[in-house]
Amino acid sequence: MTQTSLPAPSLSSREELERREEQYLAPYAMKSRDTRGREHPEKEDEFRTVYRRDRDRIVHTTAFRRLEYKTQVFVNHEGDYYRTRLTHTIEVAQISVSLARILRLNEDLVEVVSLAHDIGHPPFGHAGEYALRDLMEGYGGFEHNIQGLRIVDLLEHRYPQFQGLNLTWEVRECINKHRTPYDQPDLKVALDPNCSPLLEGQLCDIGDEIAYDNHDLDDGLTSGILKEEELNTLDLWRQVRDAVESAHPGLDPEVRKFQIIRALIDRQVRDLARATLARLEKHNIRTISDVRACKARLVGFSDEMLALRTPMKRLLWNQFYHHYRVVRMAEKAKRILADLFELYLKQPEQLPKNTRARMHRGEDSHRVVCDYLAGMTDRYCLEEHKKLFDPFERV
Repeated sequence: MTQTSLPAPSLSSREELERREEQYLAPYAMKSRDTRGREHPEKEDEFRTVYRRDRDRIVHTTAFRRLEYKTQVFVNHEGDYYRTRLTHTIEVAQISVSLARILRLNEDLVEVVSLAHDIGHPPFGHAGEYALRDLMEGYGGFEHNIQGLRIVDLLEHRYPQFQGLNLTWEVRECINKHRTPYDQPDLKVALDPNCSPLLEGQLCDIGDEIAYDNHDLDDGLTSGILKEEELNTLDLWRQVRDAVESAHPGLDPEVRKFQIIRALIDRQVRDLARATLARLEKHNIRTISDVRACKARLVGFSDEMLALRTPMKRLLWNQFYHHYRVVRMAEKAKRILADLFELYLKQPEQLPKNTRARMHRGEDSHRVVCDYLAGMTDRYCLEEHKKLFDPFERV
């Protein structure tokens, strides 16, 4: 009996991974070897593609780690069940990479953009962003996509050869152009403002929406702010709930809730994949150039799913994001940031030495203070405010 000999074990080089991309990825996907490169030339890695290398750089940043203690909806001290900015980011990456695999887009690029998409968020979620936007009016403003670019281009200093992380152009562009109903970047300061985003960037935008809509339903129910009686008015919720209860009668309430949320995500992911493929065919998208030239958003839901999602988003907006518990904390957060902003400007000696050094080098003091506040976690910001404004607190 002849024994078939197996090939000897070998390592996958970067070149081999790039060849696999050429063979497997769709023609309109962004290939690693076609990157526009980095601002500062670097020797290519032996084993990692450029986007996998960027992904690794993001994961090891201070800004990424701080997402653990930054608000999604509930401030960290509200409880350890609720999503934080970090767990939200991980969920976005999981959903978006799964979709990238289905659509044969570049999974490495999708993952790094998903992990970096909220890296510029300040403490206290959107309330913190609105506060800094008001405080920086007349001084360059504040927008978390632009702040994300500042972090990866300037503020994370880890290499002797350059400031920032020296990420590839495509990753920086996707961070810059990240867009959802709650994120509307100023395209006048975009990278290549007249070109539409890559499909990988568009996919992360929708992955973000799927993640926060569905985990906010979960957190809203767990907190007691949302009641299932309210969700039962939504056609999408009822359809999924009935399917879950039919397949698994008599479920434990907590398991039942998880299965409904899981099924909601699954249904939206499947719809998005099919609707996106149909849209690519409709617009005759065959190449990256076709993607860049198409003014319509190519990654998106079907009209039927959009009609089902609209009442759900409206309910979240009215019943959850504007619930008095959420609004009270948001307004408190704005006051805290305003107090610290004014104090640091008047008394920069209360800032850390390395932050003051930026002012001494001639950087605008408003931007320096804004960068410092935006980098804070919720927890650190609350502690700092208490130390500086509570007379009975030791400093």
